[in-house]
Order: sequence, then structure tokens, then C-alpha cells
Amino acid sequence: MSSDSPPRRSIEVEYWVIDDTGRLTSPGELVDLPGAEREFVEPMLELKTTPCESTAALRAELFERIRAALDRAEELGKKLVPLATPLHHDEIRELPCDRTRVQNEVVGDAFEYVRHCAGTHIHIEQQPGRAVDQLNTLIALDPALALVNSARHFRGEEMAAGARSKCYRWLAYDGLQNQGELWPYVDDRADWDRRLQACYDAFREQALDIGIDESTFEDCFDPESAVWTPVQLREEFGTVEWRSPDTTLPSRTVQLADTLAGIVGDLPDCAVRIGGDAGRIDNDEIVLPEFDTVTDHVDTAIQDGLTESLRAYLSRMGFDPYAYEPLARTIEHDGAIDRETARQLRLEYAELLQADVVQSAPLTAD
Repeated sequence: MSSDSPPRRSIEVEYWVIDDTGRLTSPGELVDLPGAEREFVEPMLELKTTPCESTAALRAELFERIRAALDRAEELGKKLVPLATPLHHDEIRELPCDRTRVQNEVVGDAFEYVRHCAGTHIHIEQQPGRAVDQLNTLIALDPALALVNSARHFRGEEMAAGARSKCYRWLAYDGLQNQGELWPYVDDRADWDRRLQACYDAFREQALDIGIDESTFEDCFDPESAVWTPVQLREEFGTVEWRSPDTTLPSRTVQLADTLAGIVGDLPDCAVRIGGDAGRIDNDEIVLPEFDTVTDHVDTAIQDGLTESLRAYLSRMGFDPYAYEPLARTIEHDGAIDRETARQLRLEYAELLQADVVQSAPLTAD
């Protein structure tokens, strides 16, 4: 597949911030760096790229921003950790704001699961007349989250191959209809807009029913920002967004974004249809499996990780699953992890992040 105008792509990635002993800490002055932002929990730093026209440009900008953050962190006695959960930590402090307060009150105790999650968002530019096909293709590609699972533990207990995804999809938003889960394929943009509005209305109704002030709610949320689903059409950015991947080593994140841009961004050159239970991509056609098949693969990706059947599916859908080694598989601790072990592991994976930035060679550009 090819395109005369490669789609722009961008990345947002979250890292845990630790001190020299492996304890979680505030990013402090790190938030003043280019592309850096606070997240809603205290010990997390988000780094964003601008929209880039090639994998080479994306890689260069992402690595530049991570390198700057690592250099400043070293001066401050801090490190960044590319793991999807802190592995073991009882309480993650939030930064006070109305948006978080509303979510806490509506979601309830289950919102605790969200506080322990660090992930990656990949944006691919919408192509004229093909945004719905891009969205549906990205839905079918969602099981690729297994390629970068980076933590199996939550609060010290082994949970799943993809602990963060399990927290988000199966636990955090269980009491909110259509939140947290992967949505089925859409028929057209109007179908997407209807689903978005219905989800927003349901969330708003629950908020007002428990006494949230209407003006406060509307100041904090609109239909697009009030939905937590792994694959989205983003009108604000003109992108399709994939929110499923864990945080991981940046070389693997860029590799993943490169493959996505090659598949989802080149749709103008091929037909997309839904049918059957296998799924495949070739030079002329993308065949998306029935949605039930996709959800079966997603469940496998979260609970078991890269099984042979999932590798076969991802291979048919344009990935090279043997080119990835999920960090979750490299954590050599089965069963429970205590606090001291978690701190040591955070330090170990902070060093892997540093080495990845220093040693990784550029990927082949578009």
C-alpha cells in the first residue's frame, strides 16, 4: 500500500516518575520541558509530540523530548519508568481539579484502578472520505496491544498479561454503560456521533443524579472528552486515536506507530470490508473479521498476551509480532511482588528506558 501524502502521526506517552530509591514522586520541574504535561495523578509525566509527516520525524522528536526529560530528571535526582503500572503501590495521589472530582464521584471506588495506569496514545491523521474505514480498521487492530504489554501486576498482585488494559476495560468503568470498552464497527460518521452523544448523555445524567452541578459538569466535559473507549475519532485533532497500548520503551512505541500509519494511513489505496472470522490485509483489500472475533482476540491480548493464535492474527493484519518482546514478559517475578521488589524493578526499567534512548538506531522512514 502507498500514498502520495503520508498521514501525519503523533504520540502521547505517560511515564511514572521515581526518585533514586525507586519510590514514586512528583515530576516537579520536568513539566516545564517541551511537550511535557502533568497527568491527573501526581507521580506521572506525559510527553507529547507534534504531528509528524514521517516515522523518522516522529522518532526524532519523541526521542529528543524523552532525552531532554531524562537529562533534567538526572539533575533533579529522578528517573522515568516505562511500565504500565507501578507494580505495587497502595495509593496514587491525584492532583485536585473539578474534572477528576466529577469522575471520582460518578465512577466511585473503581476509579482507583485508573490511577495506577500509564499508557500511550497514537494519533493517525484522518484521510478525506476514509475516516470511518480508518476507525473500523483500527478497531480490528486493537488486539495488537499485546505487542507492548508492560506490566502484569496491580498493587503487588499478578492480574493479567496486560494489567493496565484489564483495569481500564474490565474494572474501572464497569458501572458506566459503554465506557472503557472497545466499541463495535461503525456504519458512518453519523453513527459514531450518535454513539458519542448517547455516551455523553448517560454520563451527564449519572453525574447530575448524584448532585454534580450542571455548569461544573459542562465546563469539564463535552461529548468527545467524556468518552473513554480505546479507539476514537477525534474531531479536535483531525485524527483517529488508539489509546490501548501500554507505556513501553520508545523504540517499540515508534515501531508500533510506524506499522499503524502504514496500515491505517494508506486506506485511500485499498478497499475495506467486514466479513468472516479470520481477517487479512493485502495490497488491494483489508478484510476485517466480525467484531466478536476481534473481541475474542482482545480478551486474549489482555489476559494471556501473545499466544500463537494471536500472533497468527496479527501477522495477517500487517504486524510482525516476532519483532516485539513485551516488557511484561521480561519481569521475572511470578506471583506477588512486595514494595521493595517493586522499587527495584522500577529502577531497573528506568535504566532500560535510558539505554533505549541512547542506543536505539533510527527506524527506516516512510
